[in-house]
Amino acid sequence: MVMRVTQQSLYGTVIRQNNASLAKLMDTNNHASTQKRINAPSDDPNGAVQVLNTRIDLSQLAQYGRNIDAAQGWLTQADSTLSSVSTLVTTIKGYAEQAATGTITKENRGEIASAVRQYYEQLVSMANTSYGEQSLFAGNKTDTAAYTMGLGLTSNDATFDAALKDQTAPGYTVSGNTDSAVLVQFTDKTAPDQPAFRYSTDGGTTWQTGAYAAPAPSADTETLEMGGVSMTLSHAALNSVTVSTKTDDSAGTWLWIRPAAYYQGNTNDDIAVTSANNTMTATAKGSFSGNVQVRLDDTSGDPYVYSYSTDGGASWVTGNTSGAVGASVTTLSVPGGILSLDMTSGTPANGNQFFIQPSTADISIGISPTDSVVVNGVGKDIFGGMYQTTASNASTKYYTAATFDGSESGNLMETVGKLVGYLETNNQSGIQKCLDDLTASQNQVLVSAASVGAKENRVTSTKDMVTTLSENSTKTLSNVEDADLTELITKLSEQELAYQAVLKSSSMVMNLSLVSYI
Repeated sequence: MVMRVTQQSLYGTVIRQNNASLAKLMDTNNHASTQKRINAPSDDPNGAVQVLNTRIDLSQLAQYGRNIDAAQGWLTQADSTLSSVSTLVTTIKGYAEQAATGTITKENRGEIASAVRQYYEQLVSMANTSYGEQSLFAGNKTDTAAYTMGLGLTSNDATFDAALKDQTAPGYTVSGNTDSAVLVQFTDKTAPDQPAFRYSTDGGTTWQTGAYAAPAPSADTETLEMGGVSMTLSHAALNSVTVSTKTDDSAGTWLWIRPAAYYQGNTNDDIAVTSANNTMTATAKGSFSGNVQVRLDDTSGDPYVYSYSTDGGASWVTGNTSGAVGASVTTLSVPGGILSLDMTSGTPANGNQFFIQPSTADISIGISPTDSVVVNGVGKDIFGGMYQTTASNASTKYYTAATFDGSESGNLMETVGKLVGYLETNNQSGIQKCLDDLTASQNQVLVSAASVGAKENRVTSTKDMVTTLSENSTKTLSNVEDADLTELITKLSEQELAYQAVLKSSSMVMNLSLVSYI
């Protein structure tokens, strides 16, 4: 059978061959222009998947790199600040050592007091250091200055101090302004809840009779007026004072009103407890790693039976029993601590639920797929000062001095504040006590500085690891995605020659016709 080749079929075949050859040439030219072997998934489906996954890895590593840079900025600033604080404390210790000697006069101590008061303000300023516009030492309240200046209180009477910390009516408040420490001495207890007192603003050289504000701020407190300074104390604290008219501060209850720093950030200490379906008041104590949900299952007997969940109620640990049901408090043990139910605030019932929510002040930055680092600090755990806490039997907030291992000796802000008060009132024994506490306070700062330094080393090491991972991923991506230029140029030349041959042969074929032989 003879097939007839028409001009139309001949033309169509030529066009298809030309287009096919041109398409191959253009595809190779596209690879040459991008220098990529894979420009579309159709070029290599398996390779395209590997390229996409590698690019995701590179994007994540780039983000970790940015996180590392941010972490290094935070930690470097914190390291520099803590080193400066330690240097400043060394300077203050030098002044305290001079003032603690018996050869120093009252006037000399007054001169030293002026310098130390300025250093105290500088110390508070350092504790308020920011990285950019974010506070370094205010917990995660980065838009808040860590400390604010105010007035604090020191006494020479342990009984008064204990009454002052009585959580039935805890704490004290001092308001007003004074350029020097105010001495307060109680002289008579004839009037109930309002012992007579006198005060001095020049270190005990001259005295003025104090008065109580009227009306009293509450049924349980009184406000003492001392010129431009007001101090509110509970009746329990006022009734505990010992009176004396001697000018020796070893006799009777004496108070020093001096500079203080009040911590404004948040802490890792507070634990909030809320009730879902009961008005009962509950509190929690302990070290909780996360939220805990508690459910009362049987309140008909003694003890109560309850369950708890640490995963938001997805699973429950049942069959737990409370401590003895008390008239005032009933305790329930949960992972991390104790939940205490205030039995005077309501009646528990089956199904009641309580939610324990520990606060967190840490800012943690991920620096690798498997590691993160806390870059901020909680000022009260480093520099001390006064901070807000909650009375164990109430929701009322009050300020108390930060402690370290149960002692205030490591509280730098309070130690230097007390030192200013003792210097301005020529109290040598108080200065000597502050000198000892300055060593403990400086050690606390150095411990924090060491922790920051260790984090810096960890971040630097992780940065090297992330850089290596990024380089390896980039090399892998190049091996899979990039074209072999030598092979590509050879292929481009071959296809260009092929296309030219197709064009030449096509033109020769298209010129052939029977008409040419007639």
